[in-house]
Amino acid sequence: MIPPRPPLPPFTETTAQQKVKAAEAAWNSRDPERVALAYTEDTEWRNRTDFLNGRAEVVEFLRRKWSRELDYRLEKTLWAYTGNRIAVRFEYEFHDASGQWFRAHGNENWEFDELGYMRRRFASINDQPIEESQRKFRWERTPPVA
Repeated sequence: MIPPRPPLPPFTETTAQQKVKAAEAAWNSRDPERVALAYTEDTEWRNRTDFLNGRAEVVEFLRRKWSRELDYRLEKTLWAYTGNRIAVRFEYEFHDASGQWFRAHGNENWEFDELGYMRRRFASINDQPIEESQRKFRWERTPPVA
């Protein structure tokens, strides 16, 4: 039996915000296995031009992502919620192996199952090269708690 992953849908503003901050903390850990535990075994993703199915593909995708996106730091903001769905706006920063910094802006649409696991994640993301001096996210490995 799979244990529930609270908070559970239907979401309130408070519980939707808790889901967003939990996702932010997990992604900022840069631990693919930890991140993947928030998703159903058969999760469906669209991330830019990548279409993923299942936790194993999510883990491999995140390993590749964080091997290229160095010193990754992310902030997520609740945009909207209803029932078992949450919409999120986000920004993250990283640099590549050459030292070029980027800020990524995007939106995610999330759908959860009744046990609180994310069944679907659809992300639209745009990158912008920035100078190191333009960085906004400068905390150490783990961001401050909101």
